[in-house]
Amino acid sequence: MRMSHIPLRVTTGAFILNSGFGKRNLDRNSAAGLQRMAAKAIPPVSRMEPEVFGNVLSYSEMALGAALLAPFLPSRLVGVGLGIFSGSMLTMYLRTPGMTEGDGIRPSEKGTALAKDVWMFGIAIALMLDRKRKSGGHQ
Repeated sequence: MRMSHIPLRVTTGAFILNSGFGKRNLDRNSAAGLQRMAAKAIPPVSRMEPEVFGNVLSYSEMALGAALLAPFLPSRLVGVGLGIFSGSMLTMYLRTPGMTEGDGIRPSEKGTALAKDVWMFGIAIALMLDRKRKSGGHQ
């Protein structure tokens, strides 16, 4: 991991880890609500029991957050995981009615909470595109 990756990985990893930790032991109705939204991006999740979905979501977020925080994991690898996660969030945002203004892109007041996650997608791209330095310090 490069020094320039530390702020990207620590802030994003801590945020996602905390989000997953907060979703532990979701009640059935809360899990079902999140599941309905997630099914817009990943339709097969609608076949899961809400409690199972809630647990999978919670543990997946905690695992991704921990991976981002683990300095021994390559940045490109954790960037791919973050890209899949944030890409799913953006897909859910774009496919959920009422989340965007009439143009289908700009967030409505209701959609701002999901649209703001575009920062995670940008961080994922930065982690995936960064190259190792060649010997001699040149890229």
